[in-house]
Amino acid sequence: MTGKKKQETEDIINDDIQDDIQEENHKAESKKKAGKNEVQEQLNELKDKYLRLIAEFDNYKKRTARERIELEQSAAKKTLLAIIPSIDDFERAKKIADEENSPEPFSEGVKLVFNKLNSAVKSLGLNPIDSTGETFNPELHEAITEIDMGENMKGKVIDTVERGYKLNDHIIKYAKVVVGK
Repeated sequence: MTGKKKQETEDIINDDIQDDIQEENHKAESKKKAGKNEVQEQLNELKDKYLRLIAEFDNYKKRTARERIELEQSAAKKTLLAIIPSIDDFERAKKIADEENSPEPFSEGVKLVFNKLNSAVKSLGLNPIDSTGETFNPELHEAITEIDMGENMKGKVIDTVERGYKLNDHIIKYAKVVVGK
């Protein structure tokens, strides 16, 4: 029987050793998984930082491009606002010169300069706002006065005193008009 007890004791010890080995393996696997989870969390955090940095840089590029365009347009706007009174004077002189029996003819050279100036400002994006005969729009027109012209002209632009202008679809000068009431 001693051999049997000895065998049982060895089996118990072997079982305990096997349990200890399994427990140690389990602990090692848990640590390994915890380490993997920690590494995975760090990797996810770095990916997130990287994606945010890329998005931030992309936004920066878009913002600087937009600011550059706005700067160019504002520079063009200032220049064109300085030129518009001369264009208006040219148009008034041309209108008077084109009338029959006008004492001052509009010479061919002045017509060429006038046309060249108009084409130059149009190429920069400056477009006149046509107002006469249109319905009065306070977003485009500035009413100087109202004249009683009958029911069919009520709310319509009777005359344009000064032309309005748009620069790339943005109003930079409102048209000064006479409105029918």
